[in-house]
Amino acid sequence: MNRIQLSQLAVLAAVAEGGGFRRAARELGVAPSAVSHAVSALEESLGVRLLARTTRSVAPTEEGRRLLESLKPALGEIGAALDALADSRDRPAGPLRITMPRLACEHLVAPRLGDFIALYPEIELEIVARDQFEDIVAQGFDAGLRLGEHLEADMIAVRAKPALWRASVVAAPSYFEDRPLPGHPRDLLDHRCIRRRFSSGSIYRWEFEKDGKALAADISGPLILPEDRLILVACLAGAGLAQLFDARVDDYVTEGRLIRVLEDWCPPFDGFYIYYPSRRQMRPALRAFVDFFKFQ
Repeated sequence: MNRIQLSQLAVLAAVAEGGGFRRAARELGVAPSAVSHAVSALEESLGVRLLARTTRSVAPTEEGRRLLESLKPALGEIGAALDALADSRDRPAGPLRITMPRLACEHLVAPRLGDFIALYPEIELEIVARDQFEDIVAQGFDAGLRLGEHLEADMIAVRAKPALWRASVVAAPSYFEDRPLPGHPRDLLDHRCIRRRFSSGSIYRWEFEKDGKALAADISGPLILPEDRLILVACLAGAGLAQLFDARVDDYVTEGRLIRVLEDWCPPFDGFYIYYPSRRQMRPALRAFVDFFKFQ
């Protein structure tokens, strides 16, 4: 494949990712007409339509989608090689994309970003904070943060600080005005529990442990919410019991706005890990991120 065809493939990928010729042109720093010409020339040379065009949108055809899926690993490796060249200067530099849950972003990473950027001003850090599990290779991320129990076996994982986390069961004092405090996880069957549904559709089962014995509780309650920030708001309003990370509730417990229960069933556990593919050489920018946030 000659160089002209390779550049055309890169243009095709930019159009598909950006959803249009003008956005791809801005990303590539060329004129929209040059983008259109490159795609048309590629389609003509291959004898197949790769993009479906309307006056309002552009999307890959079935043939275009299959071609892009086949080329994605190779184009990704080319991009990684170019990024590595940008990183070869004295200080880590270039784009760095990290995915993580909102909780890890808010309480572990975001408070230290000022120091990180001051230390590595040539790194262009992009953080995607969402709670669903990500295939970091397929989604084009350099690394991610997840709880250790959810990591894939083929990933390199480095524990992030703080090393230990804990989830507590809490409720507002008003909730207990006419109810007894639960003394055992089985008592939760007699309480209103605020449940969480993940983006996958599954509902989280509350997990407990005491004296080495693990227990998962099938809780019930009239309220199901999609994220822990909303659960916290509802819990503060007296809607029911909630299981939330201490990072979310510590201040409210100190202020007396929430009460912890079942504390002997809620021991600390390993927290978040920074993970990245073991098959790829670590770029200097990623090494800087890992070293900065890892547990010492």
